[in-house]
Amino acid sequence: MWQSYSNGLLVAFGLIMAIGAQNAFVLAQSLRREHHLPVAALCVLFDALLMSAGVFGLASLISQSPWLLSITRWGGVLFLLVYGILALQRALRPQGLDPSSAAPRSRRAVLLAALAVTLLNPHVYLDTVLLIGSLGAQQAVPGAYAAGAASASALWFFGIALGAAWLAPWLARPATWRILEILVAGMMFSVAWQLIHW
Repeated sequence: MWQSYSNGLLVAFGLIMAIGAQNAFVLAQSLRREHHLPVAALCVLFDALLMSAGVFGLASLISQSPWLLSITRWGGVLFLLVYGILALQRALRPQGLDPSSAAPRSRRAVLLAALAVTLLNPHVYLDTVLLIGSLGAQQAVPGAYAAGAASASALWFFGIALGAAWLAPWLARPATWRILEILVAGMMFSVAWQLIHW
């Protein structure tokens, strides 16, 4: 049981730590201290649900259905290209993150944005459901593997939400955000290219 749990924990950490739309959104909300804990909780909840769905059968269903794979693939390409273009536009006009400069948004608006970033992100389906799910289905104790993967998500997102204040001095500089946005755009375009040639 503990071997399955630790496998889930390590695999999920490796996938979740990659810079992506969801991580960038949680980081930005955390630095603004704008509903950052509910945002982290939403990300953890949906990760746990999707990981469990993948481990307990959705991964095999999607991998056996060509049209579901196609929808996931091309929807992911579109999402990544649009997000990459938006990141490049932000890199042209970078601003340091000053929590006092952003107009506050309601909890509902922030959580809806977090939901969109979570569920429109192709990595959710490719990594969380397919990869984590297919590996989990092969474990001796699939439930323990799913619990380990969900634990990694909780540690990561709540770690960002609670530790972002430490990063604030670096992220207050526009040059830091220019580099970050260029890296995010490059990663988005790279993954889109991989999906196109998948």
